[in-house]
Amino acid sequence: MPPDLLPPLTPAEYLRYGRQISLPAFGEEGQRRLRASRVLLIGAGGLGSPAAIYLAAAGVGSLTIVDFDRVEISNLHRQPLFGESAVGSAKVDAARARLSDLNPHVQIEVVNDKLLSQNALELVAASDVVVDGSDNFPTRYLVNDACVLTGRPNVYASVLRFDGQLSVLATPDGPCYRCLFPEPPPPGTVPSCAEAGVLGVLPGLMGTMQALEAIKLLSGVGSAAIGRLLLVDALRLEFRAIAVRRDPACPACGTRTLTGLVDYEDFCGVAGGSTSGVEVVGDHVAGDDGAREWEGVRELQPAELAARLAAGASLAVIDVRESWEWNIGHLDGARHIPLGTFAQAAATLDRTQETVVYCHHGVRSLAAASFLAEQGFTRLWNLSGGIDRYAIEADPSMPRY
Repeated sequence: MPPDLLPPLTPAEYLRYGRQISLPAFGEEGQRRLRASRVLLIGAGGLGSPAAIYLAAAGVGSLTIVDFDRVEISNLHRQPLFGESAVGSAKVDAARARLSDLNPHVQIEVVNDKLLSQNALELVAASDVVVDGSDNFPTRYLVNDACVLTGRPNVYASVLRFDGQLSVLATPDGPCYRCLFPEPPPPGTVPSCAEAGVLGVLPGLMGTMQALEAIKLLSGVGSAAIGRLLLVDALRLEFRAIAVRRDPACPACGTRTLTGLVDYEDFCGVAGGSTSGVEVVGDHVAGDDGAREWEGVRELQPAELAARLAAGASLAVIDVRESWEWNIGHLDGARHIPLGTFAQAAATLDRTQETVVYCHHGVRSLAAASFLAEQGFTRLWNLSGGIDRYAIEADPSMPRY
């Protein structure tokens, strides 16, 4: 936008943003460009929380936040956008209240829903920059394809345990997410942060850098991380950037054979269309009763398990999570066998008894149940979506993390 068409700043905005405006490379024009900008933030979690705070504080004109989750106690160690008083509230509502208080000059819009193929193109096209704070592969590929199709830059980051990575993707002269990761990882090979853990300050660092990259793109200052993938090792405090290039064979930004959005849950092998976390499972076939089955392991829905437990069914229920997860909450009558000790303990299980295995999201439990199937167990169930989905659908009193 030509400088003479940029919106003017009010005296209150000059006062608020004075430290930025005084930067020679940024100046009044940079602030006015921010004032005219629209940012779409996908997710208000570990990455989105700090990104939202700094984007709003910097003075972007409009910030749209897409998230369908509610604030949980377990969010607070890494999501400073929320406090104790917000627990139980919709994240987008709590975010709007906090950000409006932080900077009333910013227009905060919220979408209390998942980003889906049905709404992604419209939301992305209405923005100038997309900040991807999602935590799962279907959403990352969806964000990427929508950005490529609409010509919007994608500020991407991800975290796991003590490691993070960041890049600016889907620009006219740079690669997209599919260039870096043409195919999603095999189902079950990459755990979610809830399963693998994450140091709370790490998403704060990466989300803040996402805000930085977005501000640079919008204001026109500096050099954005286009064509570079920044790798962060928080334990050693090491930062390493590697060059990444557009893949001429990429169906999104290379050959342009991808002309519309696809079924991303199917593409990533995710069961049930969940995009709240990394709930990935292997290829399946339908059993005679319609339940999904993986090499002798059938999928049991939370409501079905709750009904059978209430009816006093004779089930061996096994929890393969870690001790700290078990201590947060577990199913009554379950036996705790952490996955790391499962192979040794399998010999103590009754092969003739109907057995249900569960973990947090259903990934580790599927591995454990598949191991039992290999040992000759035949009456096996994996709890679909794990105890997290059980808490949502069958027992809301159970704490989530």
